[in-house]
Amino acid sequence: MPRTTQLGLAIALALAALPARAADPTTKQLLARIAALEQRLAAVEAANVATGAADELDHRLRVVERRQELDAEADAAKAASTPVVGLVDKGLSVKAAAGDLEVKVRGLVQGDARHFGGGASSAQTDTFLLRRVEPTLEGSWGKLLGFRINAQLAGDSATINDAYVDLKLDPRATVRAGKFKPPVGLERLQPSNATSGIELGLPSELAPGRDIGVQLQGDFAGGGLGYALGLFNGAPDGRDGLTTNPDGDFELAARVFAEPWKNRANALSGLGFGIAASRGDKHGGGNNYLPRYRTPGQVQFFNYRSTVLADGEHLRVSPQAYYYGGRFGLLGEYISSKQDVRAANGSRAELDNRAWQVVAGYVLTGEDAGYKGVPKPNNAFAMDGSGWGAFEVVARYGRLDIDDDAFPSFADPTVASAATRSWGIGLNWYLNANFKLVANYARTAFDAAPGATARDDEDIVFTRAQFSF
Repeated sequence: MPRTTQLGLAIALALAALPARAADPTTKQLLARIAALEQRLAAVEAANVATGAADELDHRLRVVERRQELDAEADAAKAASTPVVGLVDKGLSVKAAAGDLEVKVRGLVQGDARHFGGGASSAQTDTFLLRRVEPTLEGSWGKLLGFRINAQLAGDSATINDAYVDLKLDPRATVRAGKFKPPVGLERLQPSNATSGIELGLPSELAPGRDIGVQLQGDFAGGGLGYALGLFNGAPDGRDGLTTNPDGDFELAARVFAEPWKNRANALSGLGFGIAASRGDKHGGGNNYLPRYRTPGQVQFFNYRSTVLADGEHLRVSPQAYYYGGRFGLLGEYISSKQDVRAANGSRAELDNRAWQVVAGYVLTGEDAGYKGVPKPNNAFAMDGSGWGAFEVVARYGRLDIDDDAFPSFADPTVASAATRSWGIGLNWYLNANFKLVANYARTAFDAAPGATARDDEDIVFTRAQFSF
């Protein structure tokens, strides 16, 4: 309402409010009343203006708050769709912001220098070589599925080491299908970057390498009891299986391993023991069915005659154990490999080849020893001398015996030894969580087959630089 109109209305109301019989007010009185009314009207207008300003301010605040809510909702939606990328000393990981999708990229590079001494070693060539170049892609695709793909790029051709999928029904029951290590050899099952020696010991020559199959595995009692039961194409001793089943026969492998005190803080918490076995049939000749055994220096010392065939049951049995307590570690395993064979003249035999080893290690710098090596030094190596990493000394002794009945019908005594025994020492220097330098010395002696002369001892010095993440 305009101010003049309001003022006229106020004057009219003031006049109307005068007593009917009162004398007419003077001009001065009327002007005083009008002034008072103007003051009241100004106060009312000021109140109205203040109320309007407050309403406008409140409206603006509500708009700002809503905009903030919309921005927060947009940020939340963006975060929910943006993967989380992490890079740590164990590799690169990409994880979905929502859900259970995760992919990890890992790698292993091992470069060796090998020097052979005199005697039987004189025929070997000193060399540098890339022992392993292994990129790995692994992770989980939701709560139900896990996977791993590990390639081998060292050597003259690229191959696939591991390629499998895990169906994770429960920690006590996971189904694994693809190519992976059968559950037999204890040292064979160690990660390649964690073995105490540069090469595996003699029992691993009797255990299968990797094979294609399906396996049920799981853990009970918080990891204190583990089991694995798998069906595989069947791999020869010490080697990987083929990409297809060459004879149509299959091999059943099983393992039970207990660590009863694993989750207790006592002296026995690092004790583990178990037994593994495999059984299957093999029918055929050559390297795809029958083994060739090697020394720790990777020199072949036994093979079957080319006319000999695997012809029946192949049975392996392997009791195994380890103990890791503080700085000290001890690993031992035994394996028996029985194979039915047939010679070209029709003679048959069940040959039982056996091997065992003991491996001990001690961490000089105080870190804990473990089945997977020293995971991380307490003080990583630094050029300023503030840290030197972790140092571990290791020692190994092992023996492999060939069945006496192998000679002379199934193996040539002039080229194949009846037994070998090997001892070695080593130093592992963990500069940090990713880089490791290794030096090994090993000496291997041989027993001659009946009617033959024993070959000279083998002396080797191996060094290795390893980078893993």
